[in-house]
Order: sequence, then structure tokens, then C-alpha cells
Amino acid sequence: MTGFTAAMWAEVLKTVRSKVPWLAALGISLAPLMGGVFMLILKDPAWARRFGLVSAKAQISAGAADWPTYFSLLAQAVAVGGLIVFALIAVWVFGREYTDRTVADLLALPTSRVVIVIAKFVVVTTLSTMLAALVYALGLVTGGVVGLPGWSLWLAACAAGRLMATAGLTVVLITPFAWAASAGRGYLPPVGAVFLVLFLSQVIAALGWGAYFPWSVPALYSGVAGSELQELSLGSCLLVMLTGVLGVAGTLTWWWLADQP
Repeated sequence: MTGFTAAMWAEVLKTVRSKVPWLAALGISLAPLMGGVFMLILKDPAWARRFGLVSAKAQISAGAADWPTYFSLLAQAVAVGGLIVFALIAVWVFGREYTDRTVADLLALPTSRVVIVIAKFVVVTTLSTMLAALVYALGLVTGGVVGLPGWSLWLAACAAGRLMATAGLTVVLITPFAWAASAGRGYLPPVGAVFLVLFLSQVIAALGWGAYFPWSVPALYSGVAGSELQELSLGSCLLVMLTGVLGVAGTLTWWWLADQP
């Protein structure tokens, strides 16, 4: 337990002293703010036209200017934008050891490598959860400022549960990028993998096969695939869990054998 505490303390210090979490928070904060702009366009098309904004596209994309629609937009933002932001956090946490040339020092420590990897995953999960909570909190403030109708505590609670469940699915699916950052010994290979997976998830979901591609599942769960939530089978959820387990196992194996021929 002492080794885990030391590993966690080291990861927390590195995280607190870095600007990356703040940049990630800034980036993901754009989602509820832009969602608020969409709601304003839907709520007052005349106001939108005065500023040169196109209200028709917003109406097609979003629907009605109310809390249910806005909460749905927030869940979609976490599913799609979260895949990028959460994955980049994982890439940063694991890849920085190679770019900073500290990986050799970590491998030489008496602390178990398994403990080091677990501590890194705890930091990634915690940061991702905090960012998802930030999206929800900013969404509440933004929706209140806009004055959206249809508010209820039950709706807010259900929306919070759906948003956090979407974030949980997304966090599970970023573990393979931690392996890619470790095996790729840096940032470039995993970043390329992130954008490739994002592209494939959108294309495959559009073709109607998203339930069979794990990185499409969070977006489908959030309702981004259409006006009606696409039915997801138990197999889709198991596929997501399997992907997460393989990502963790691959990362642990890589670090365990990192200095072996």
C-alpha cells in the first residue's frame, strides 16, 4: 500500500504542476457553451438572424429549445468530444514518461510497475470524471442563463446519470490508447490512433453497424445516432468491457516487460 501511495502522490504532483488538465478543461468547456448558443438560436431565431447565425441548421440538428434537448446535447458532447479529450489525457499521462525521458527512472524504482500503471489509470479516470462533471455543471449554469423551459429535478437527475454513464463507457474505451502511448514511446502514434478511431466510429455508426464497433457505443447510447436512441444489445456493452480489459492488460504487460529483449 505504501508503494501505491507513493506512486499516486507522484502522479498527482505531475498532474497538478502541468497545464494539460487546465487545457483539457478549457477545451471540453466549449461543449456546454456552444450548446447554449444552439439553444439561443432555437429560442429566438430573430436574434440569431441579427447576428448572421443560421437558425434552420440548428433546428435540424438540435430540435427544440428546452432542457431535455440540451441535456441530450451535453451527453453527445461527452460521447464524441470526451473520446478525444479523455484519450489525449491518457496519452499524455503515459506518453510523457518517454518524451520527458523519465521512463528509465520509473522502471528502475523498487515500486512495482503494476502499481505505477494502476496509479496512472486512477489519475486518468479521475480527471476524465471531473471533466464530465464540469460539462454537466456548466450545462446547468448555461441552461439557466438561457432560460430553457422544461426543468425538473427528476429530469436533471436522469440526465446526470445518462451523462456519467456515457462518460464511463468512454473512459473504458480509452485504455488501448494508454497501451499505444507506451508501445509507441511517445505522443504521435497514439494521437494518430485516436483520430483514426474517431473517424471510424462516425463512419461505422452512420452505416448502421455502430453496435458492433466499441468506440461507437457511447455515442449511440447518448442518442447521437438519431432522434430515437438506437437499441444496444448486451453484446455491445460486453464488447466495450472487453476492449477496456484488453487495453489495461496490454498496458500492464508492456510496462512489465518494457526493458526485456
